[in-house]
Amino acid sequence: MKQGFTPVTVMALTFGFAFLYLPILLLVIFSFNDSRLVTVWAGFSTRWYGELLRNEMLLDAAWVTLRIGIVSASLALVLGTLAAIGLVRFSGFRGRTLFSGMTFAPLVMPEVITGLSLLLLFVSLNWERGFWTVVIAHTTFATAYVAVVVQSRLLTFDTMLEEAAMDLGATPLKTFFVITLPVIAPALASGWLLAFTLSLDDLVIASFTTGPGATTLPMRIYSQVRLGVTPEINAISTVLISLVTIGVVTASLLQKRQLARRSQT
Repeated sequence: MKQGFTPVTVMALTFGFAFLYLPILLLVIFSFNDSRLVTVWAGFSTRWYGELLRNEMLLDAAWVTLRIGIVSASLALVLGTLAAIGLVRFSGFRGRTLFSGMTFAPLVMPEVITGLSLLLLFVSLNWERGFWTVVIAHTTFATAYVAVVVQSRLLTFDTMLEEAAMDLGATPLKTFFVITLPVIAPALASGWLLAFTLSLDDLVIASFTTGPGATTLPMRIYSQVRLGVTPEINAISTVLISLVTIGVVTASLLQKRQLARRSQT
């Protein structure tokens, strides 16, 4: 047995991973169940994936969720990056403490409070709730997470690279796009993926700020689960798990390849 791994450690890790991933594994297995009863195994079948392709309500909700996630994550990336740059590079401006607190407040704010406050805002402005109100809501709380990720990278950024570029005649704007952005690109990608994942997963805030024609996939699944879990829900959950797994594995491989290139240079 390798050093540091005792029987107690192995047992703790086994139970820990089983507690986390066994329910997900069961969901994936029962998505291939031939029976309509999701807890009774009746043989292997992919019929529910075919039924999923004919379920227009779930597909429309998935498409709405995907569009909201992409738009809100992109907006949060821009706003969060600007906030992080302001906090790191312009740390001496007046009101920095207030600005920092307002930027990171959504991290600790209960989602019910955030959703209710945004609902009251949209009602007071007489905005029709729908796709864009959900985008604004998701951008509001996702910006804080992007700012945290980008700020942590900027704090360890070697500013001598920017100084060298400007000494060679580059303007501050060109230095930012040619030097700064490529260096912090992994943090930007991580922040975007985190914001996108949070948008896909959100149920509470979207429930407060959505309207007709903007039902997200978590809302659709929750409304159907209240009447009983159907095999189509297992199927679409398996598809989402597969997409997330592919994304995580791809990001890990790219990061590993990037670290290997850096070690060679």
